Amino acid sequence: MPSTDPGRPGLVIRDPYQFSDSVLIVPTPLVPLLDCFDGDHSELDLRAEIVHITGEIQVGDIERNLFESLDGAGFLENETYRRMRKEREAEFVAAPLRPAVFAGSAYPNERGELSSLMKSRIGMARGTTSNVAIAAPHASPDGAWGSYRAAYTVLPSTGDGAHTFVVLGTSHYGAPDRFGLTRKTFATPYGDAQTERALIDELEAAAPGAIRMEDYCHAVEHSIEFQIVFLQHLYGPAIRILPILCGPFVRSIYEGGLPEDNEHVRRFFDTLANIRAREGKRLFWVLGVDMAHMGRRYGDPLTAYADRGEMAGVRERDQERIAQLAAGNILGYWDLIQNNHDDLKWCGASPFYTFLKIMPPLKGELLDYSQWQIDPYSVVSFAAMRFEEKS
Repeated sequence: MPSTDPGRPGLVIRDPYQFSDSVLIVPTPLVPLLDCFDGDHSELDLRAEIVHITGEIQVGDIERNLFESLDGAGFLENETYRRMRKEREAEFVAAPLRPAVFAGSAYPNERGELSSLMKSRIGMARGTTSNVAIAAPHASPDGAWGSYRAAYTVLPSTGDGAHTFVVLGTSHYGAPDRFGLTRKTFATPYGDAQTERALIDELEAAAPGAIRMEDYCHAVEHSIEFQIVFLQHLYGPAIRILPILCGPFVRSIYEGGLPEDNEHVRRFFDTLANIRAREGKRLFWVLGVDMAHMGRRYGDPLTAYADRGEMAGVRERDQERIAQLAAGNILGYWDLIQNNHDDLKWCGASPFYTFLKIMPPLKGELLDYSQWQIDPYSVVSFAAMRFEEKS
């Protein structure tokens, strides 16, 4: 992404999978050289491009430093990268817990401080048992407190130990048409949330072609972690969860048809729907979803400003999609997603579709909608919603 530091202009490169912990800033004049690292260009091509850019003949130091920086960071598809990836994936599989990766950055890592913050920002649940699901953001809490509060305060006011919270989270880095599962316990500053392993086993047995088991994406994904912290604030640390990361339905968005045209996805939907029908009100559904992603950070040529200029039009288009969700109109909703190949880049598109697909007829209500200026050039939109069954 473009560097936002005026003193260090250029291109920021980081690894969202965290196979590598490095962050590099490639100076603006050298950015075109990255095109040479495509597997087709030779070292001579790279050297010639450096000579062209710098006007110098002796460019060996620049060439060597650029290669060593990219290689050492694990940003080239070679043995260095493959070793880093293999090591990180093996560490996740072997770990007994899924640690709170974002504690200490997105929210406090000390239980007392976290509890005080949650009490002041969220308070307590005041909803009724008529609600069967909520949709909440997964944006940084500092940018989304209003929407988090609107969503979580409509949960039932008293916790029920029999409840399992099915958390459908956006898989930002997951494989298309796949669902990421893990049997690991989720640890947070509040304590350990236990995963319903029997339900995980049932899904894996029925739809293995749609599932990535012990999906490494869980190790770096925030869309589920944030929801677990909020649920623990309301109901205590010992909640039971079914964490499901929903990968993007890329083929349907770009080539047409419906996600369930993929046989493996259809089997997953059928199995999850059967679990929903069998378990009934023992399950409460939580969607960790954001909506539009606009601006330079997300590859758009425009500079996006929250609630201004082109983002006013984005608000209108978001509201159209939200209206279809609230009506339980899955086909109308997905038609809007497919229009222009989801140029709004709703990262919550697949969790919303999965939810509507496996539920009985629902009616929803928009509780809050916001646009957040995530950086000077880019905006994320998100909302809070609640759902209940239609009479």
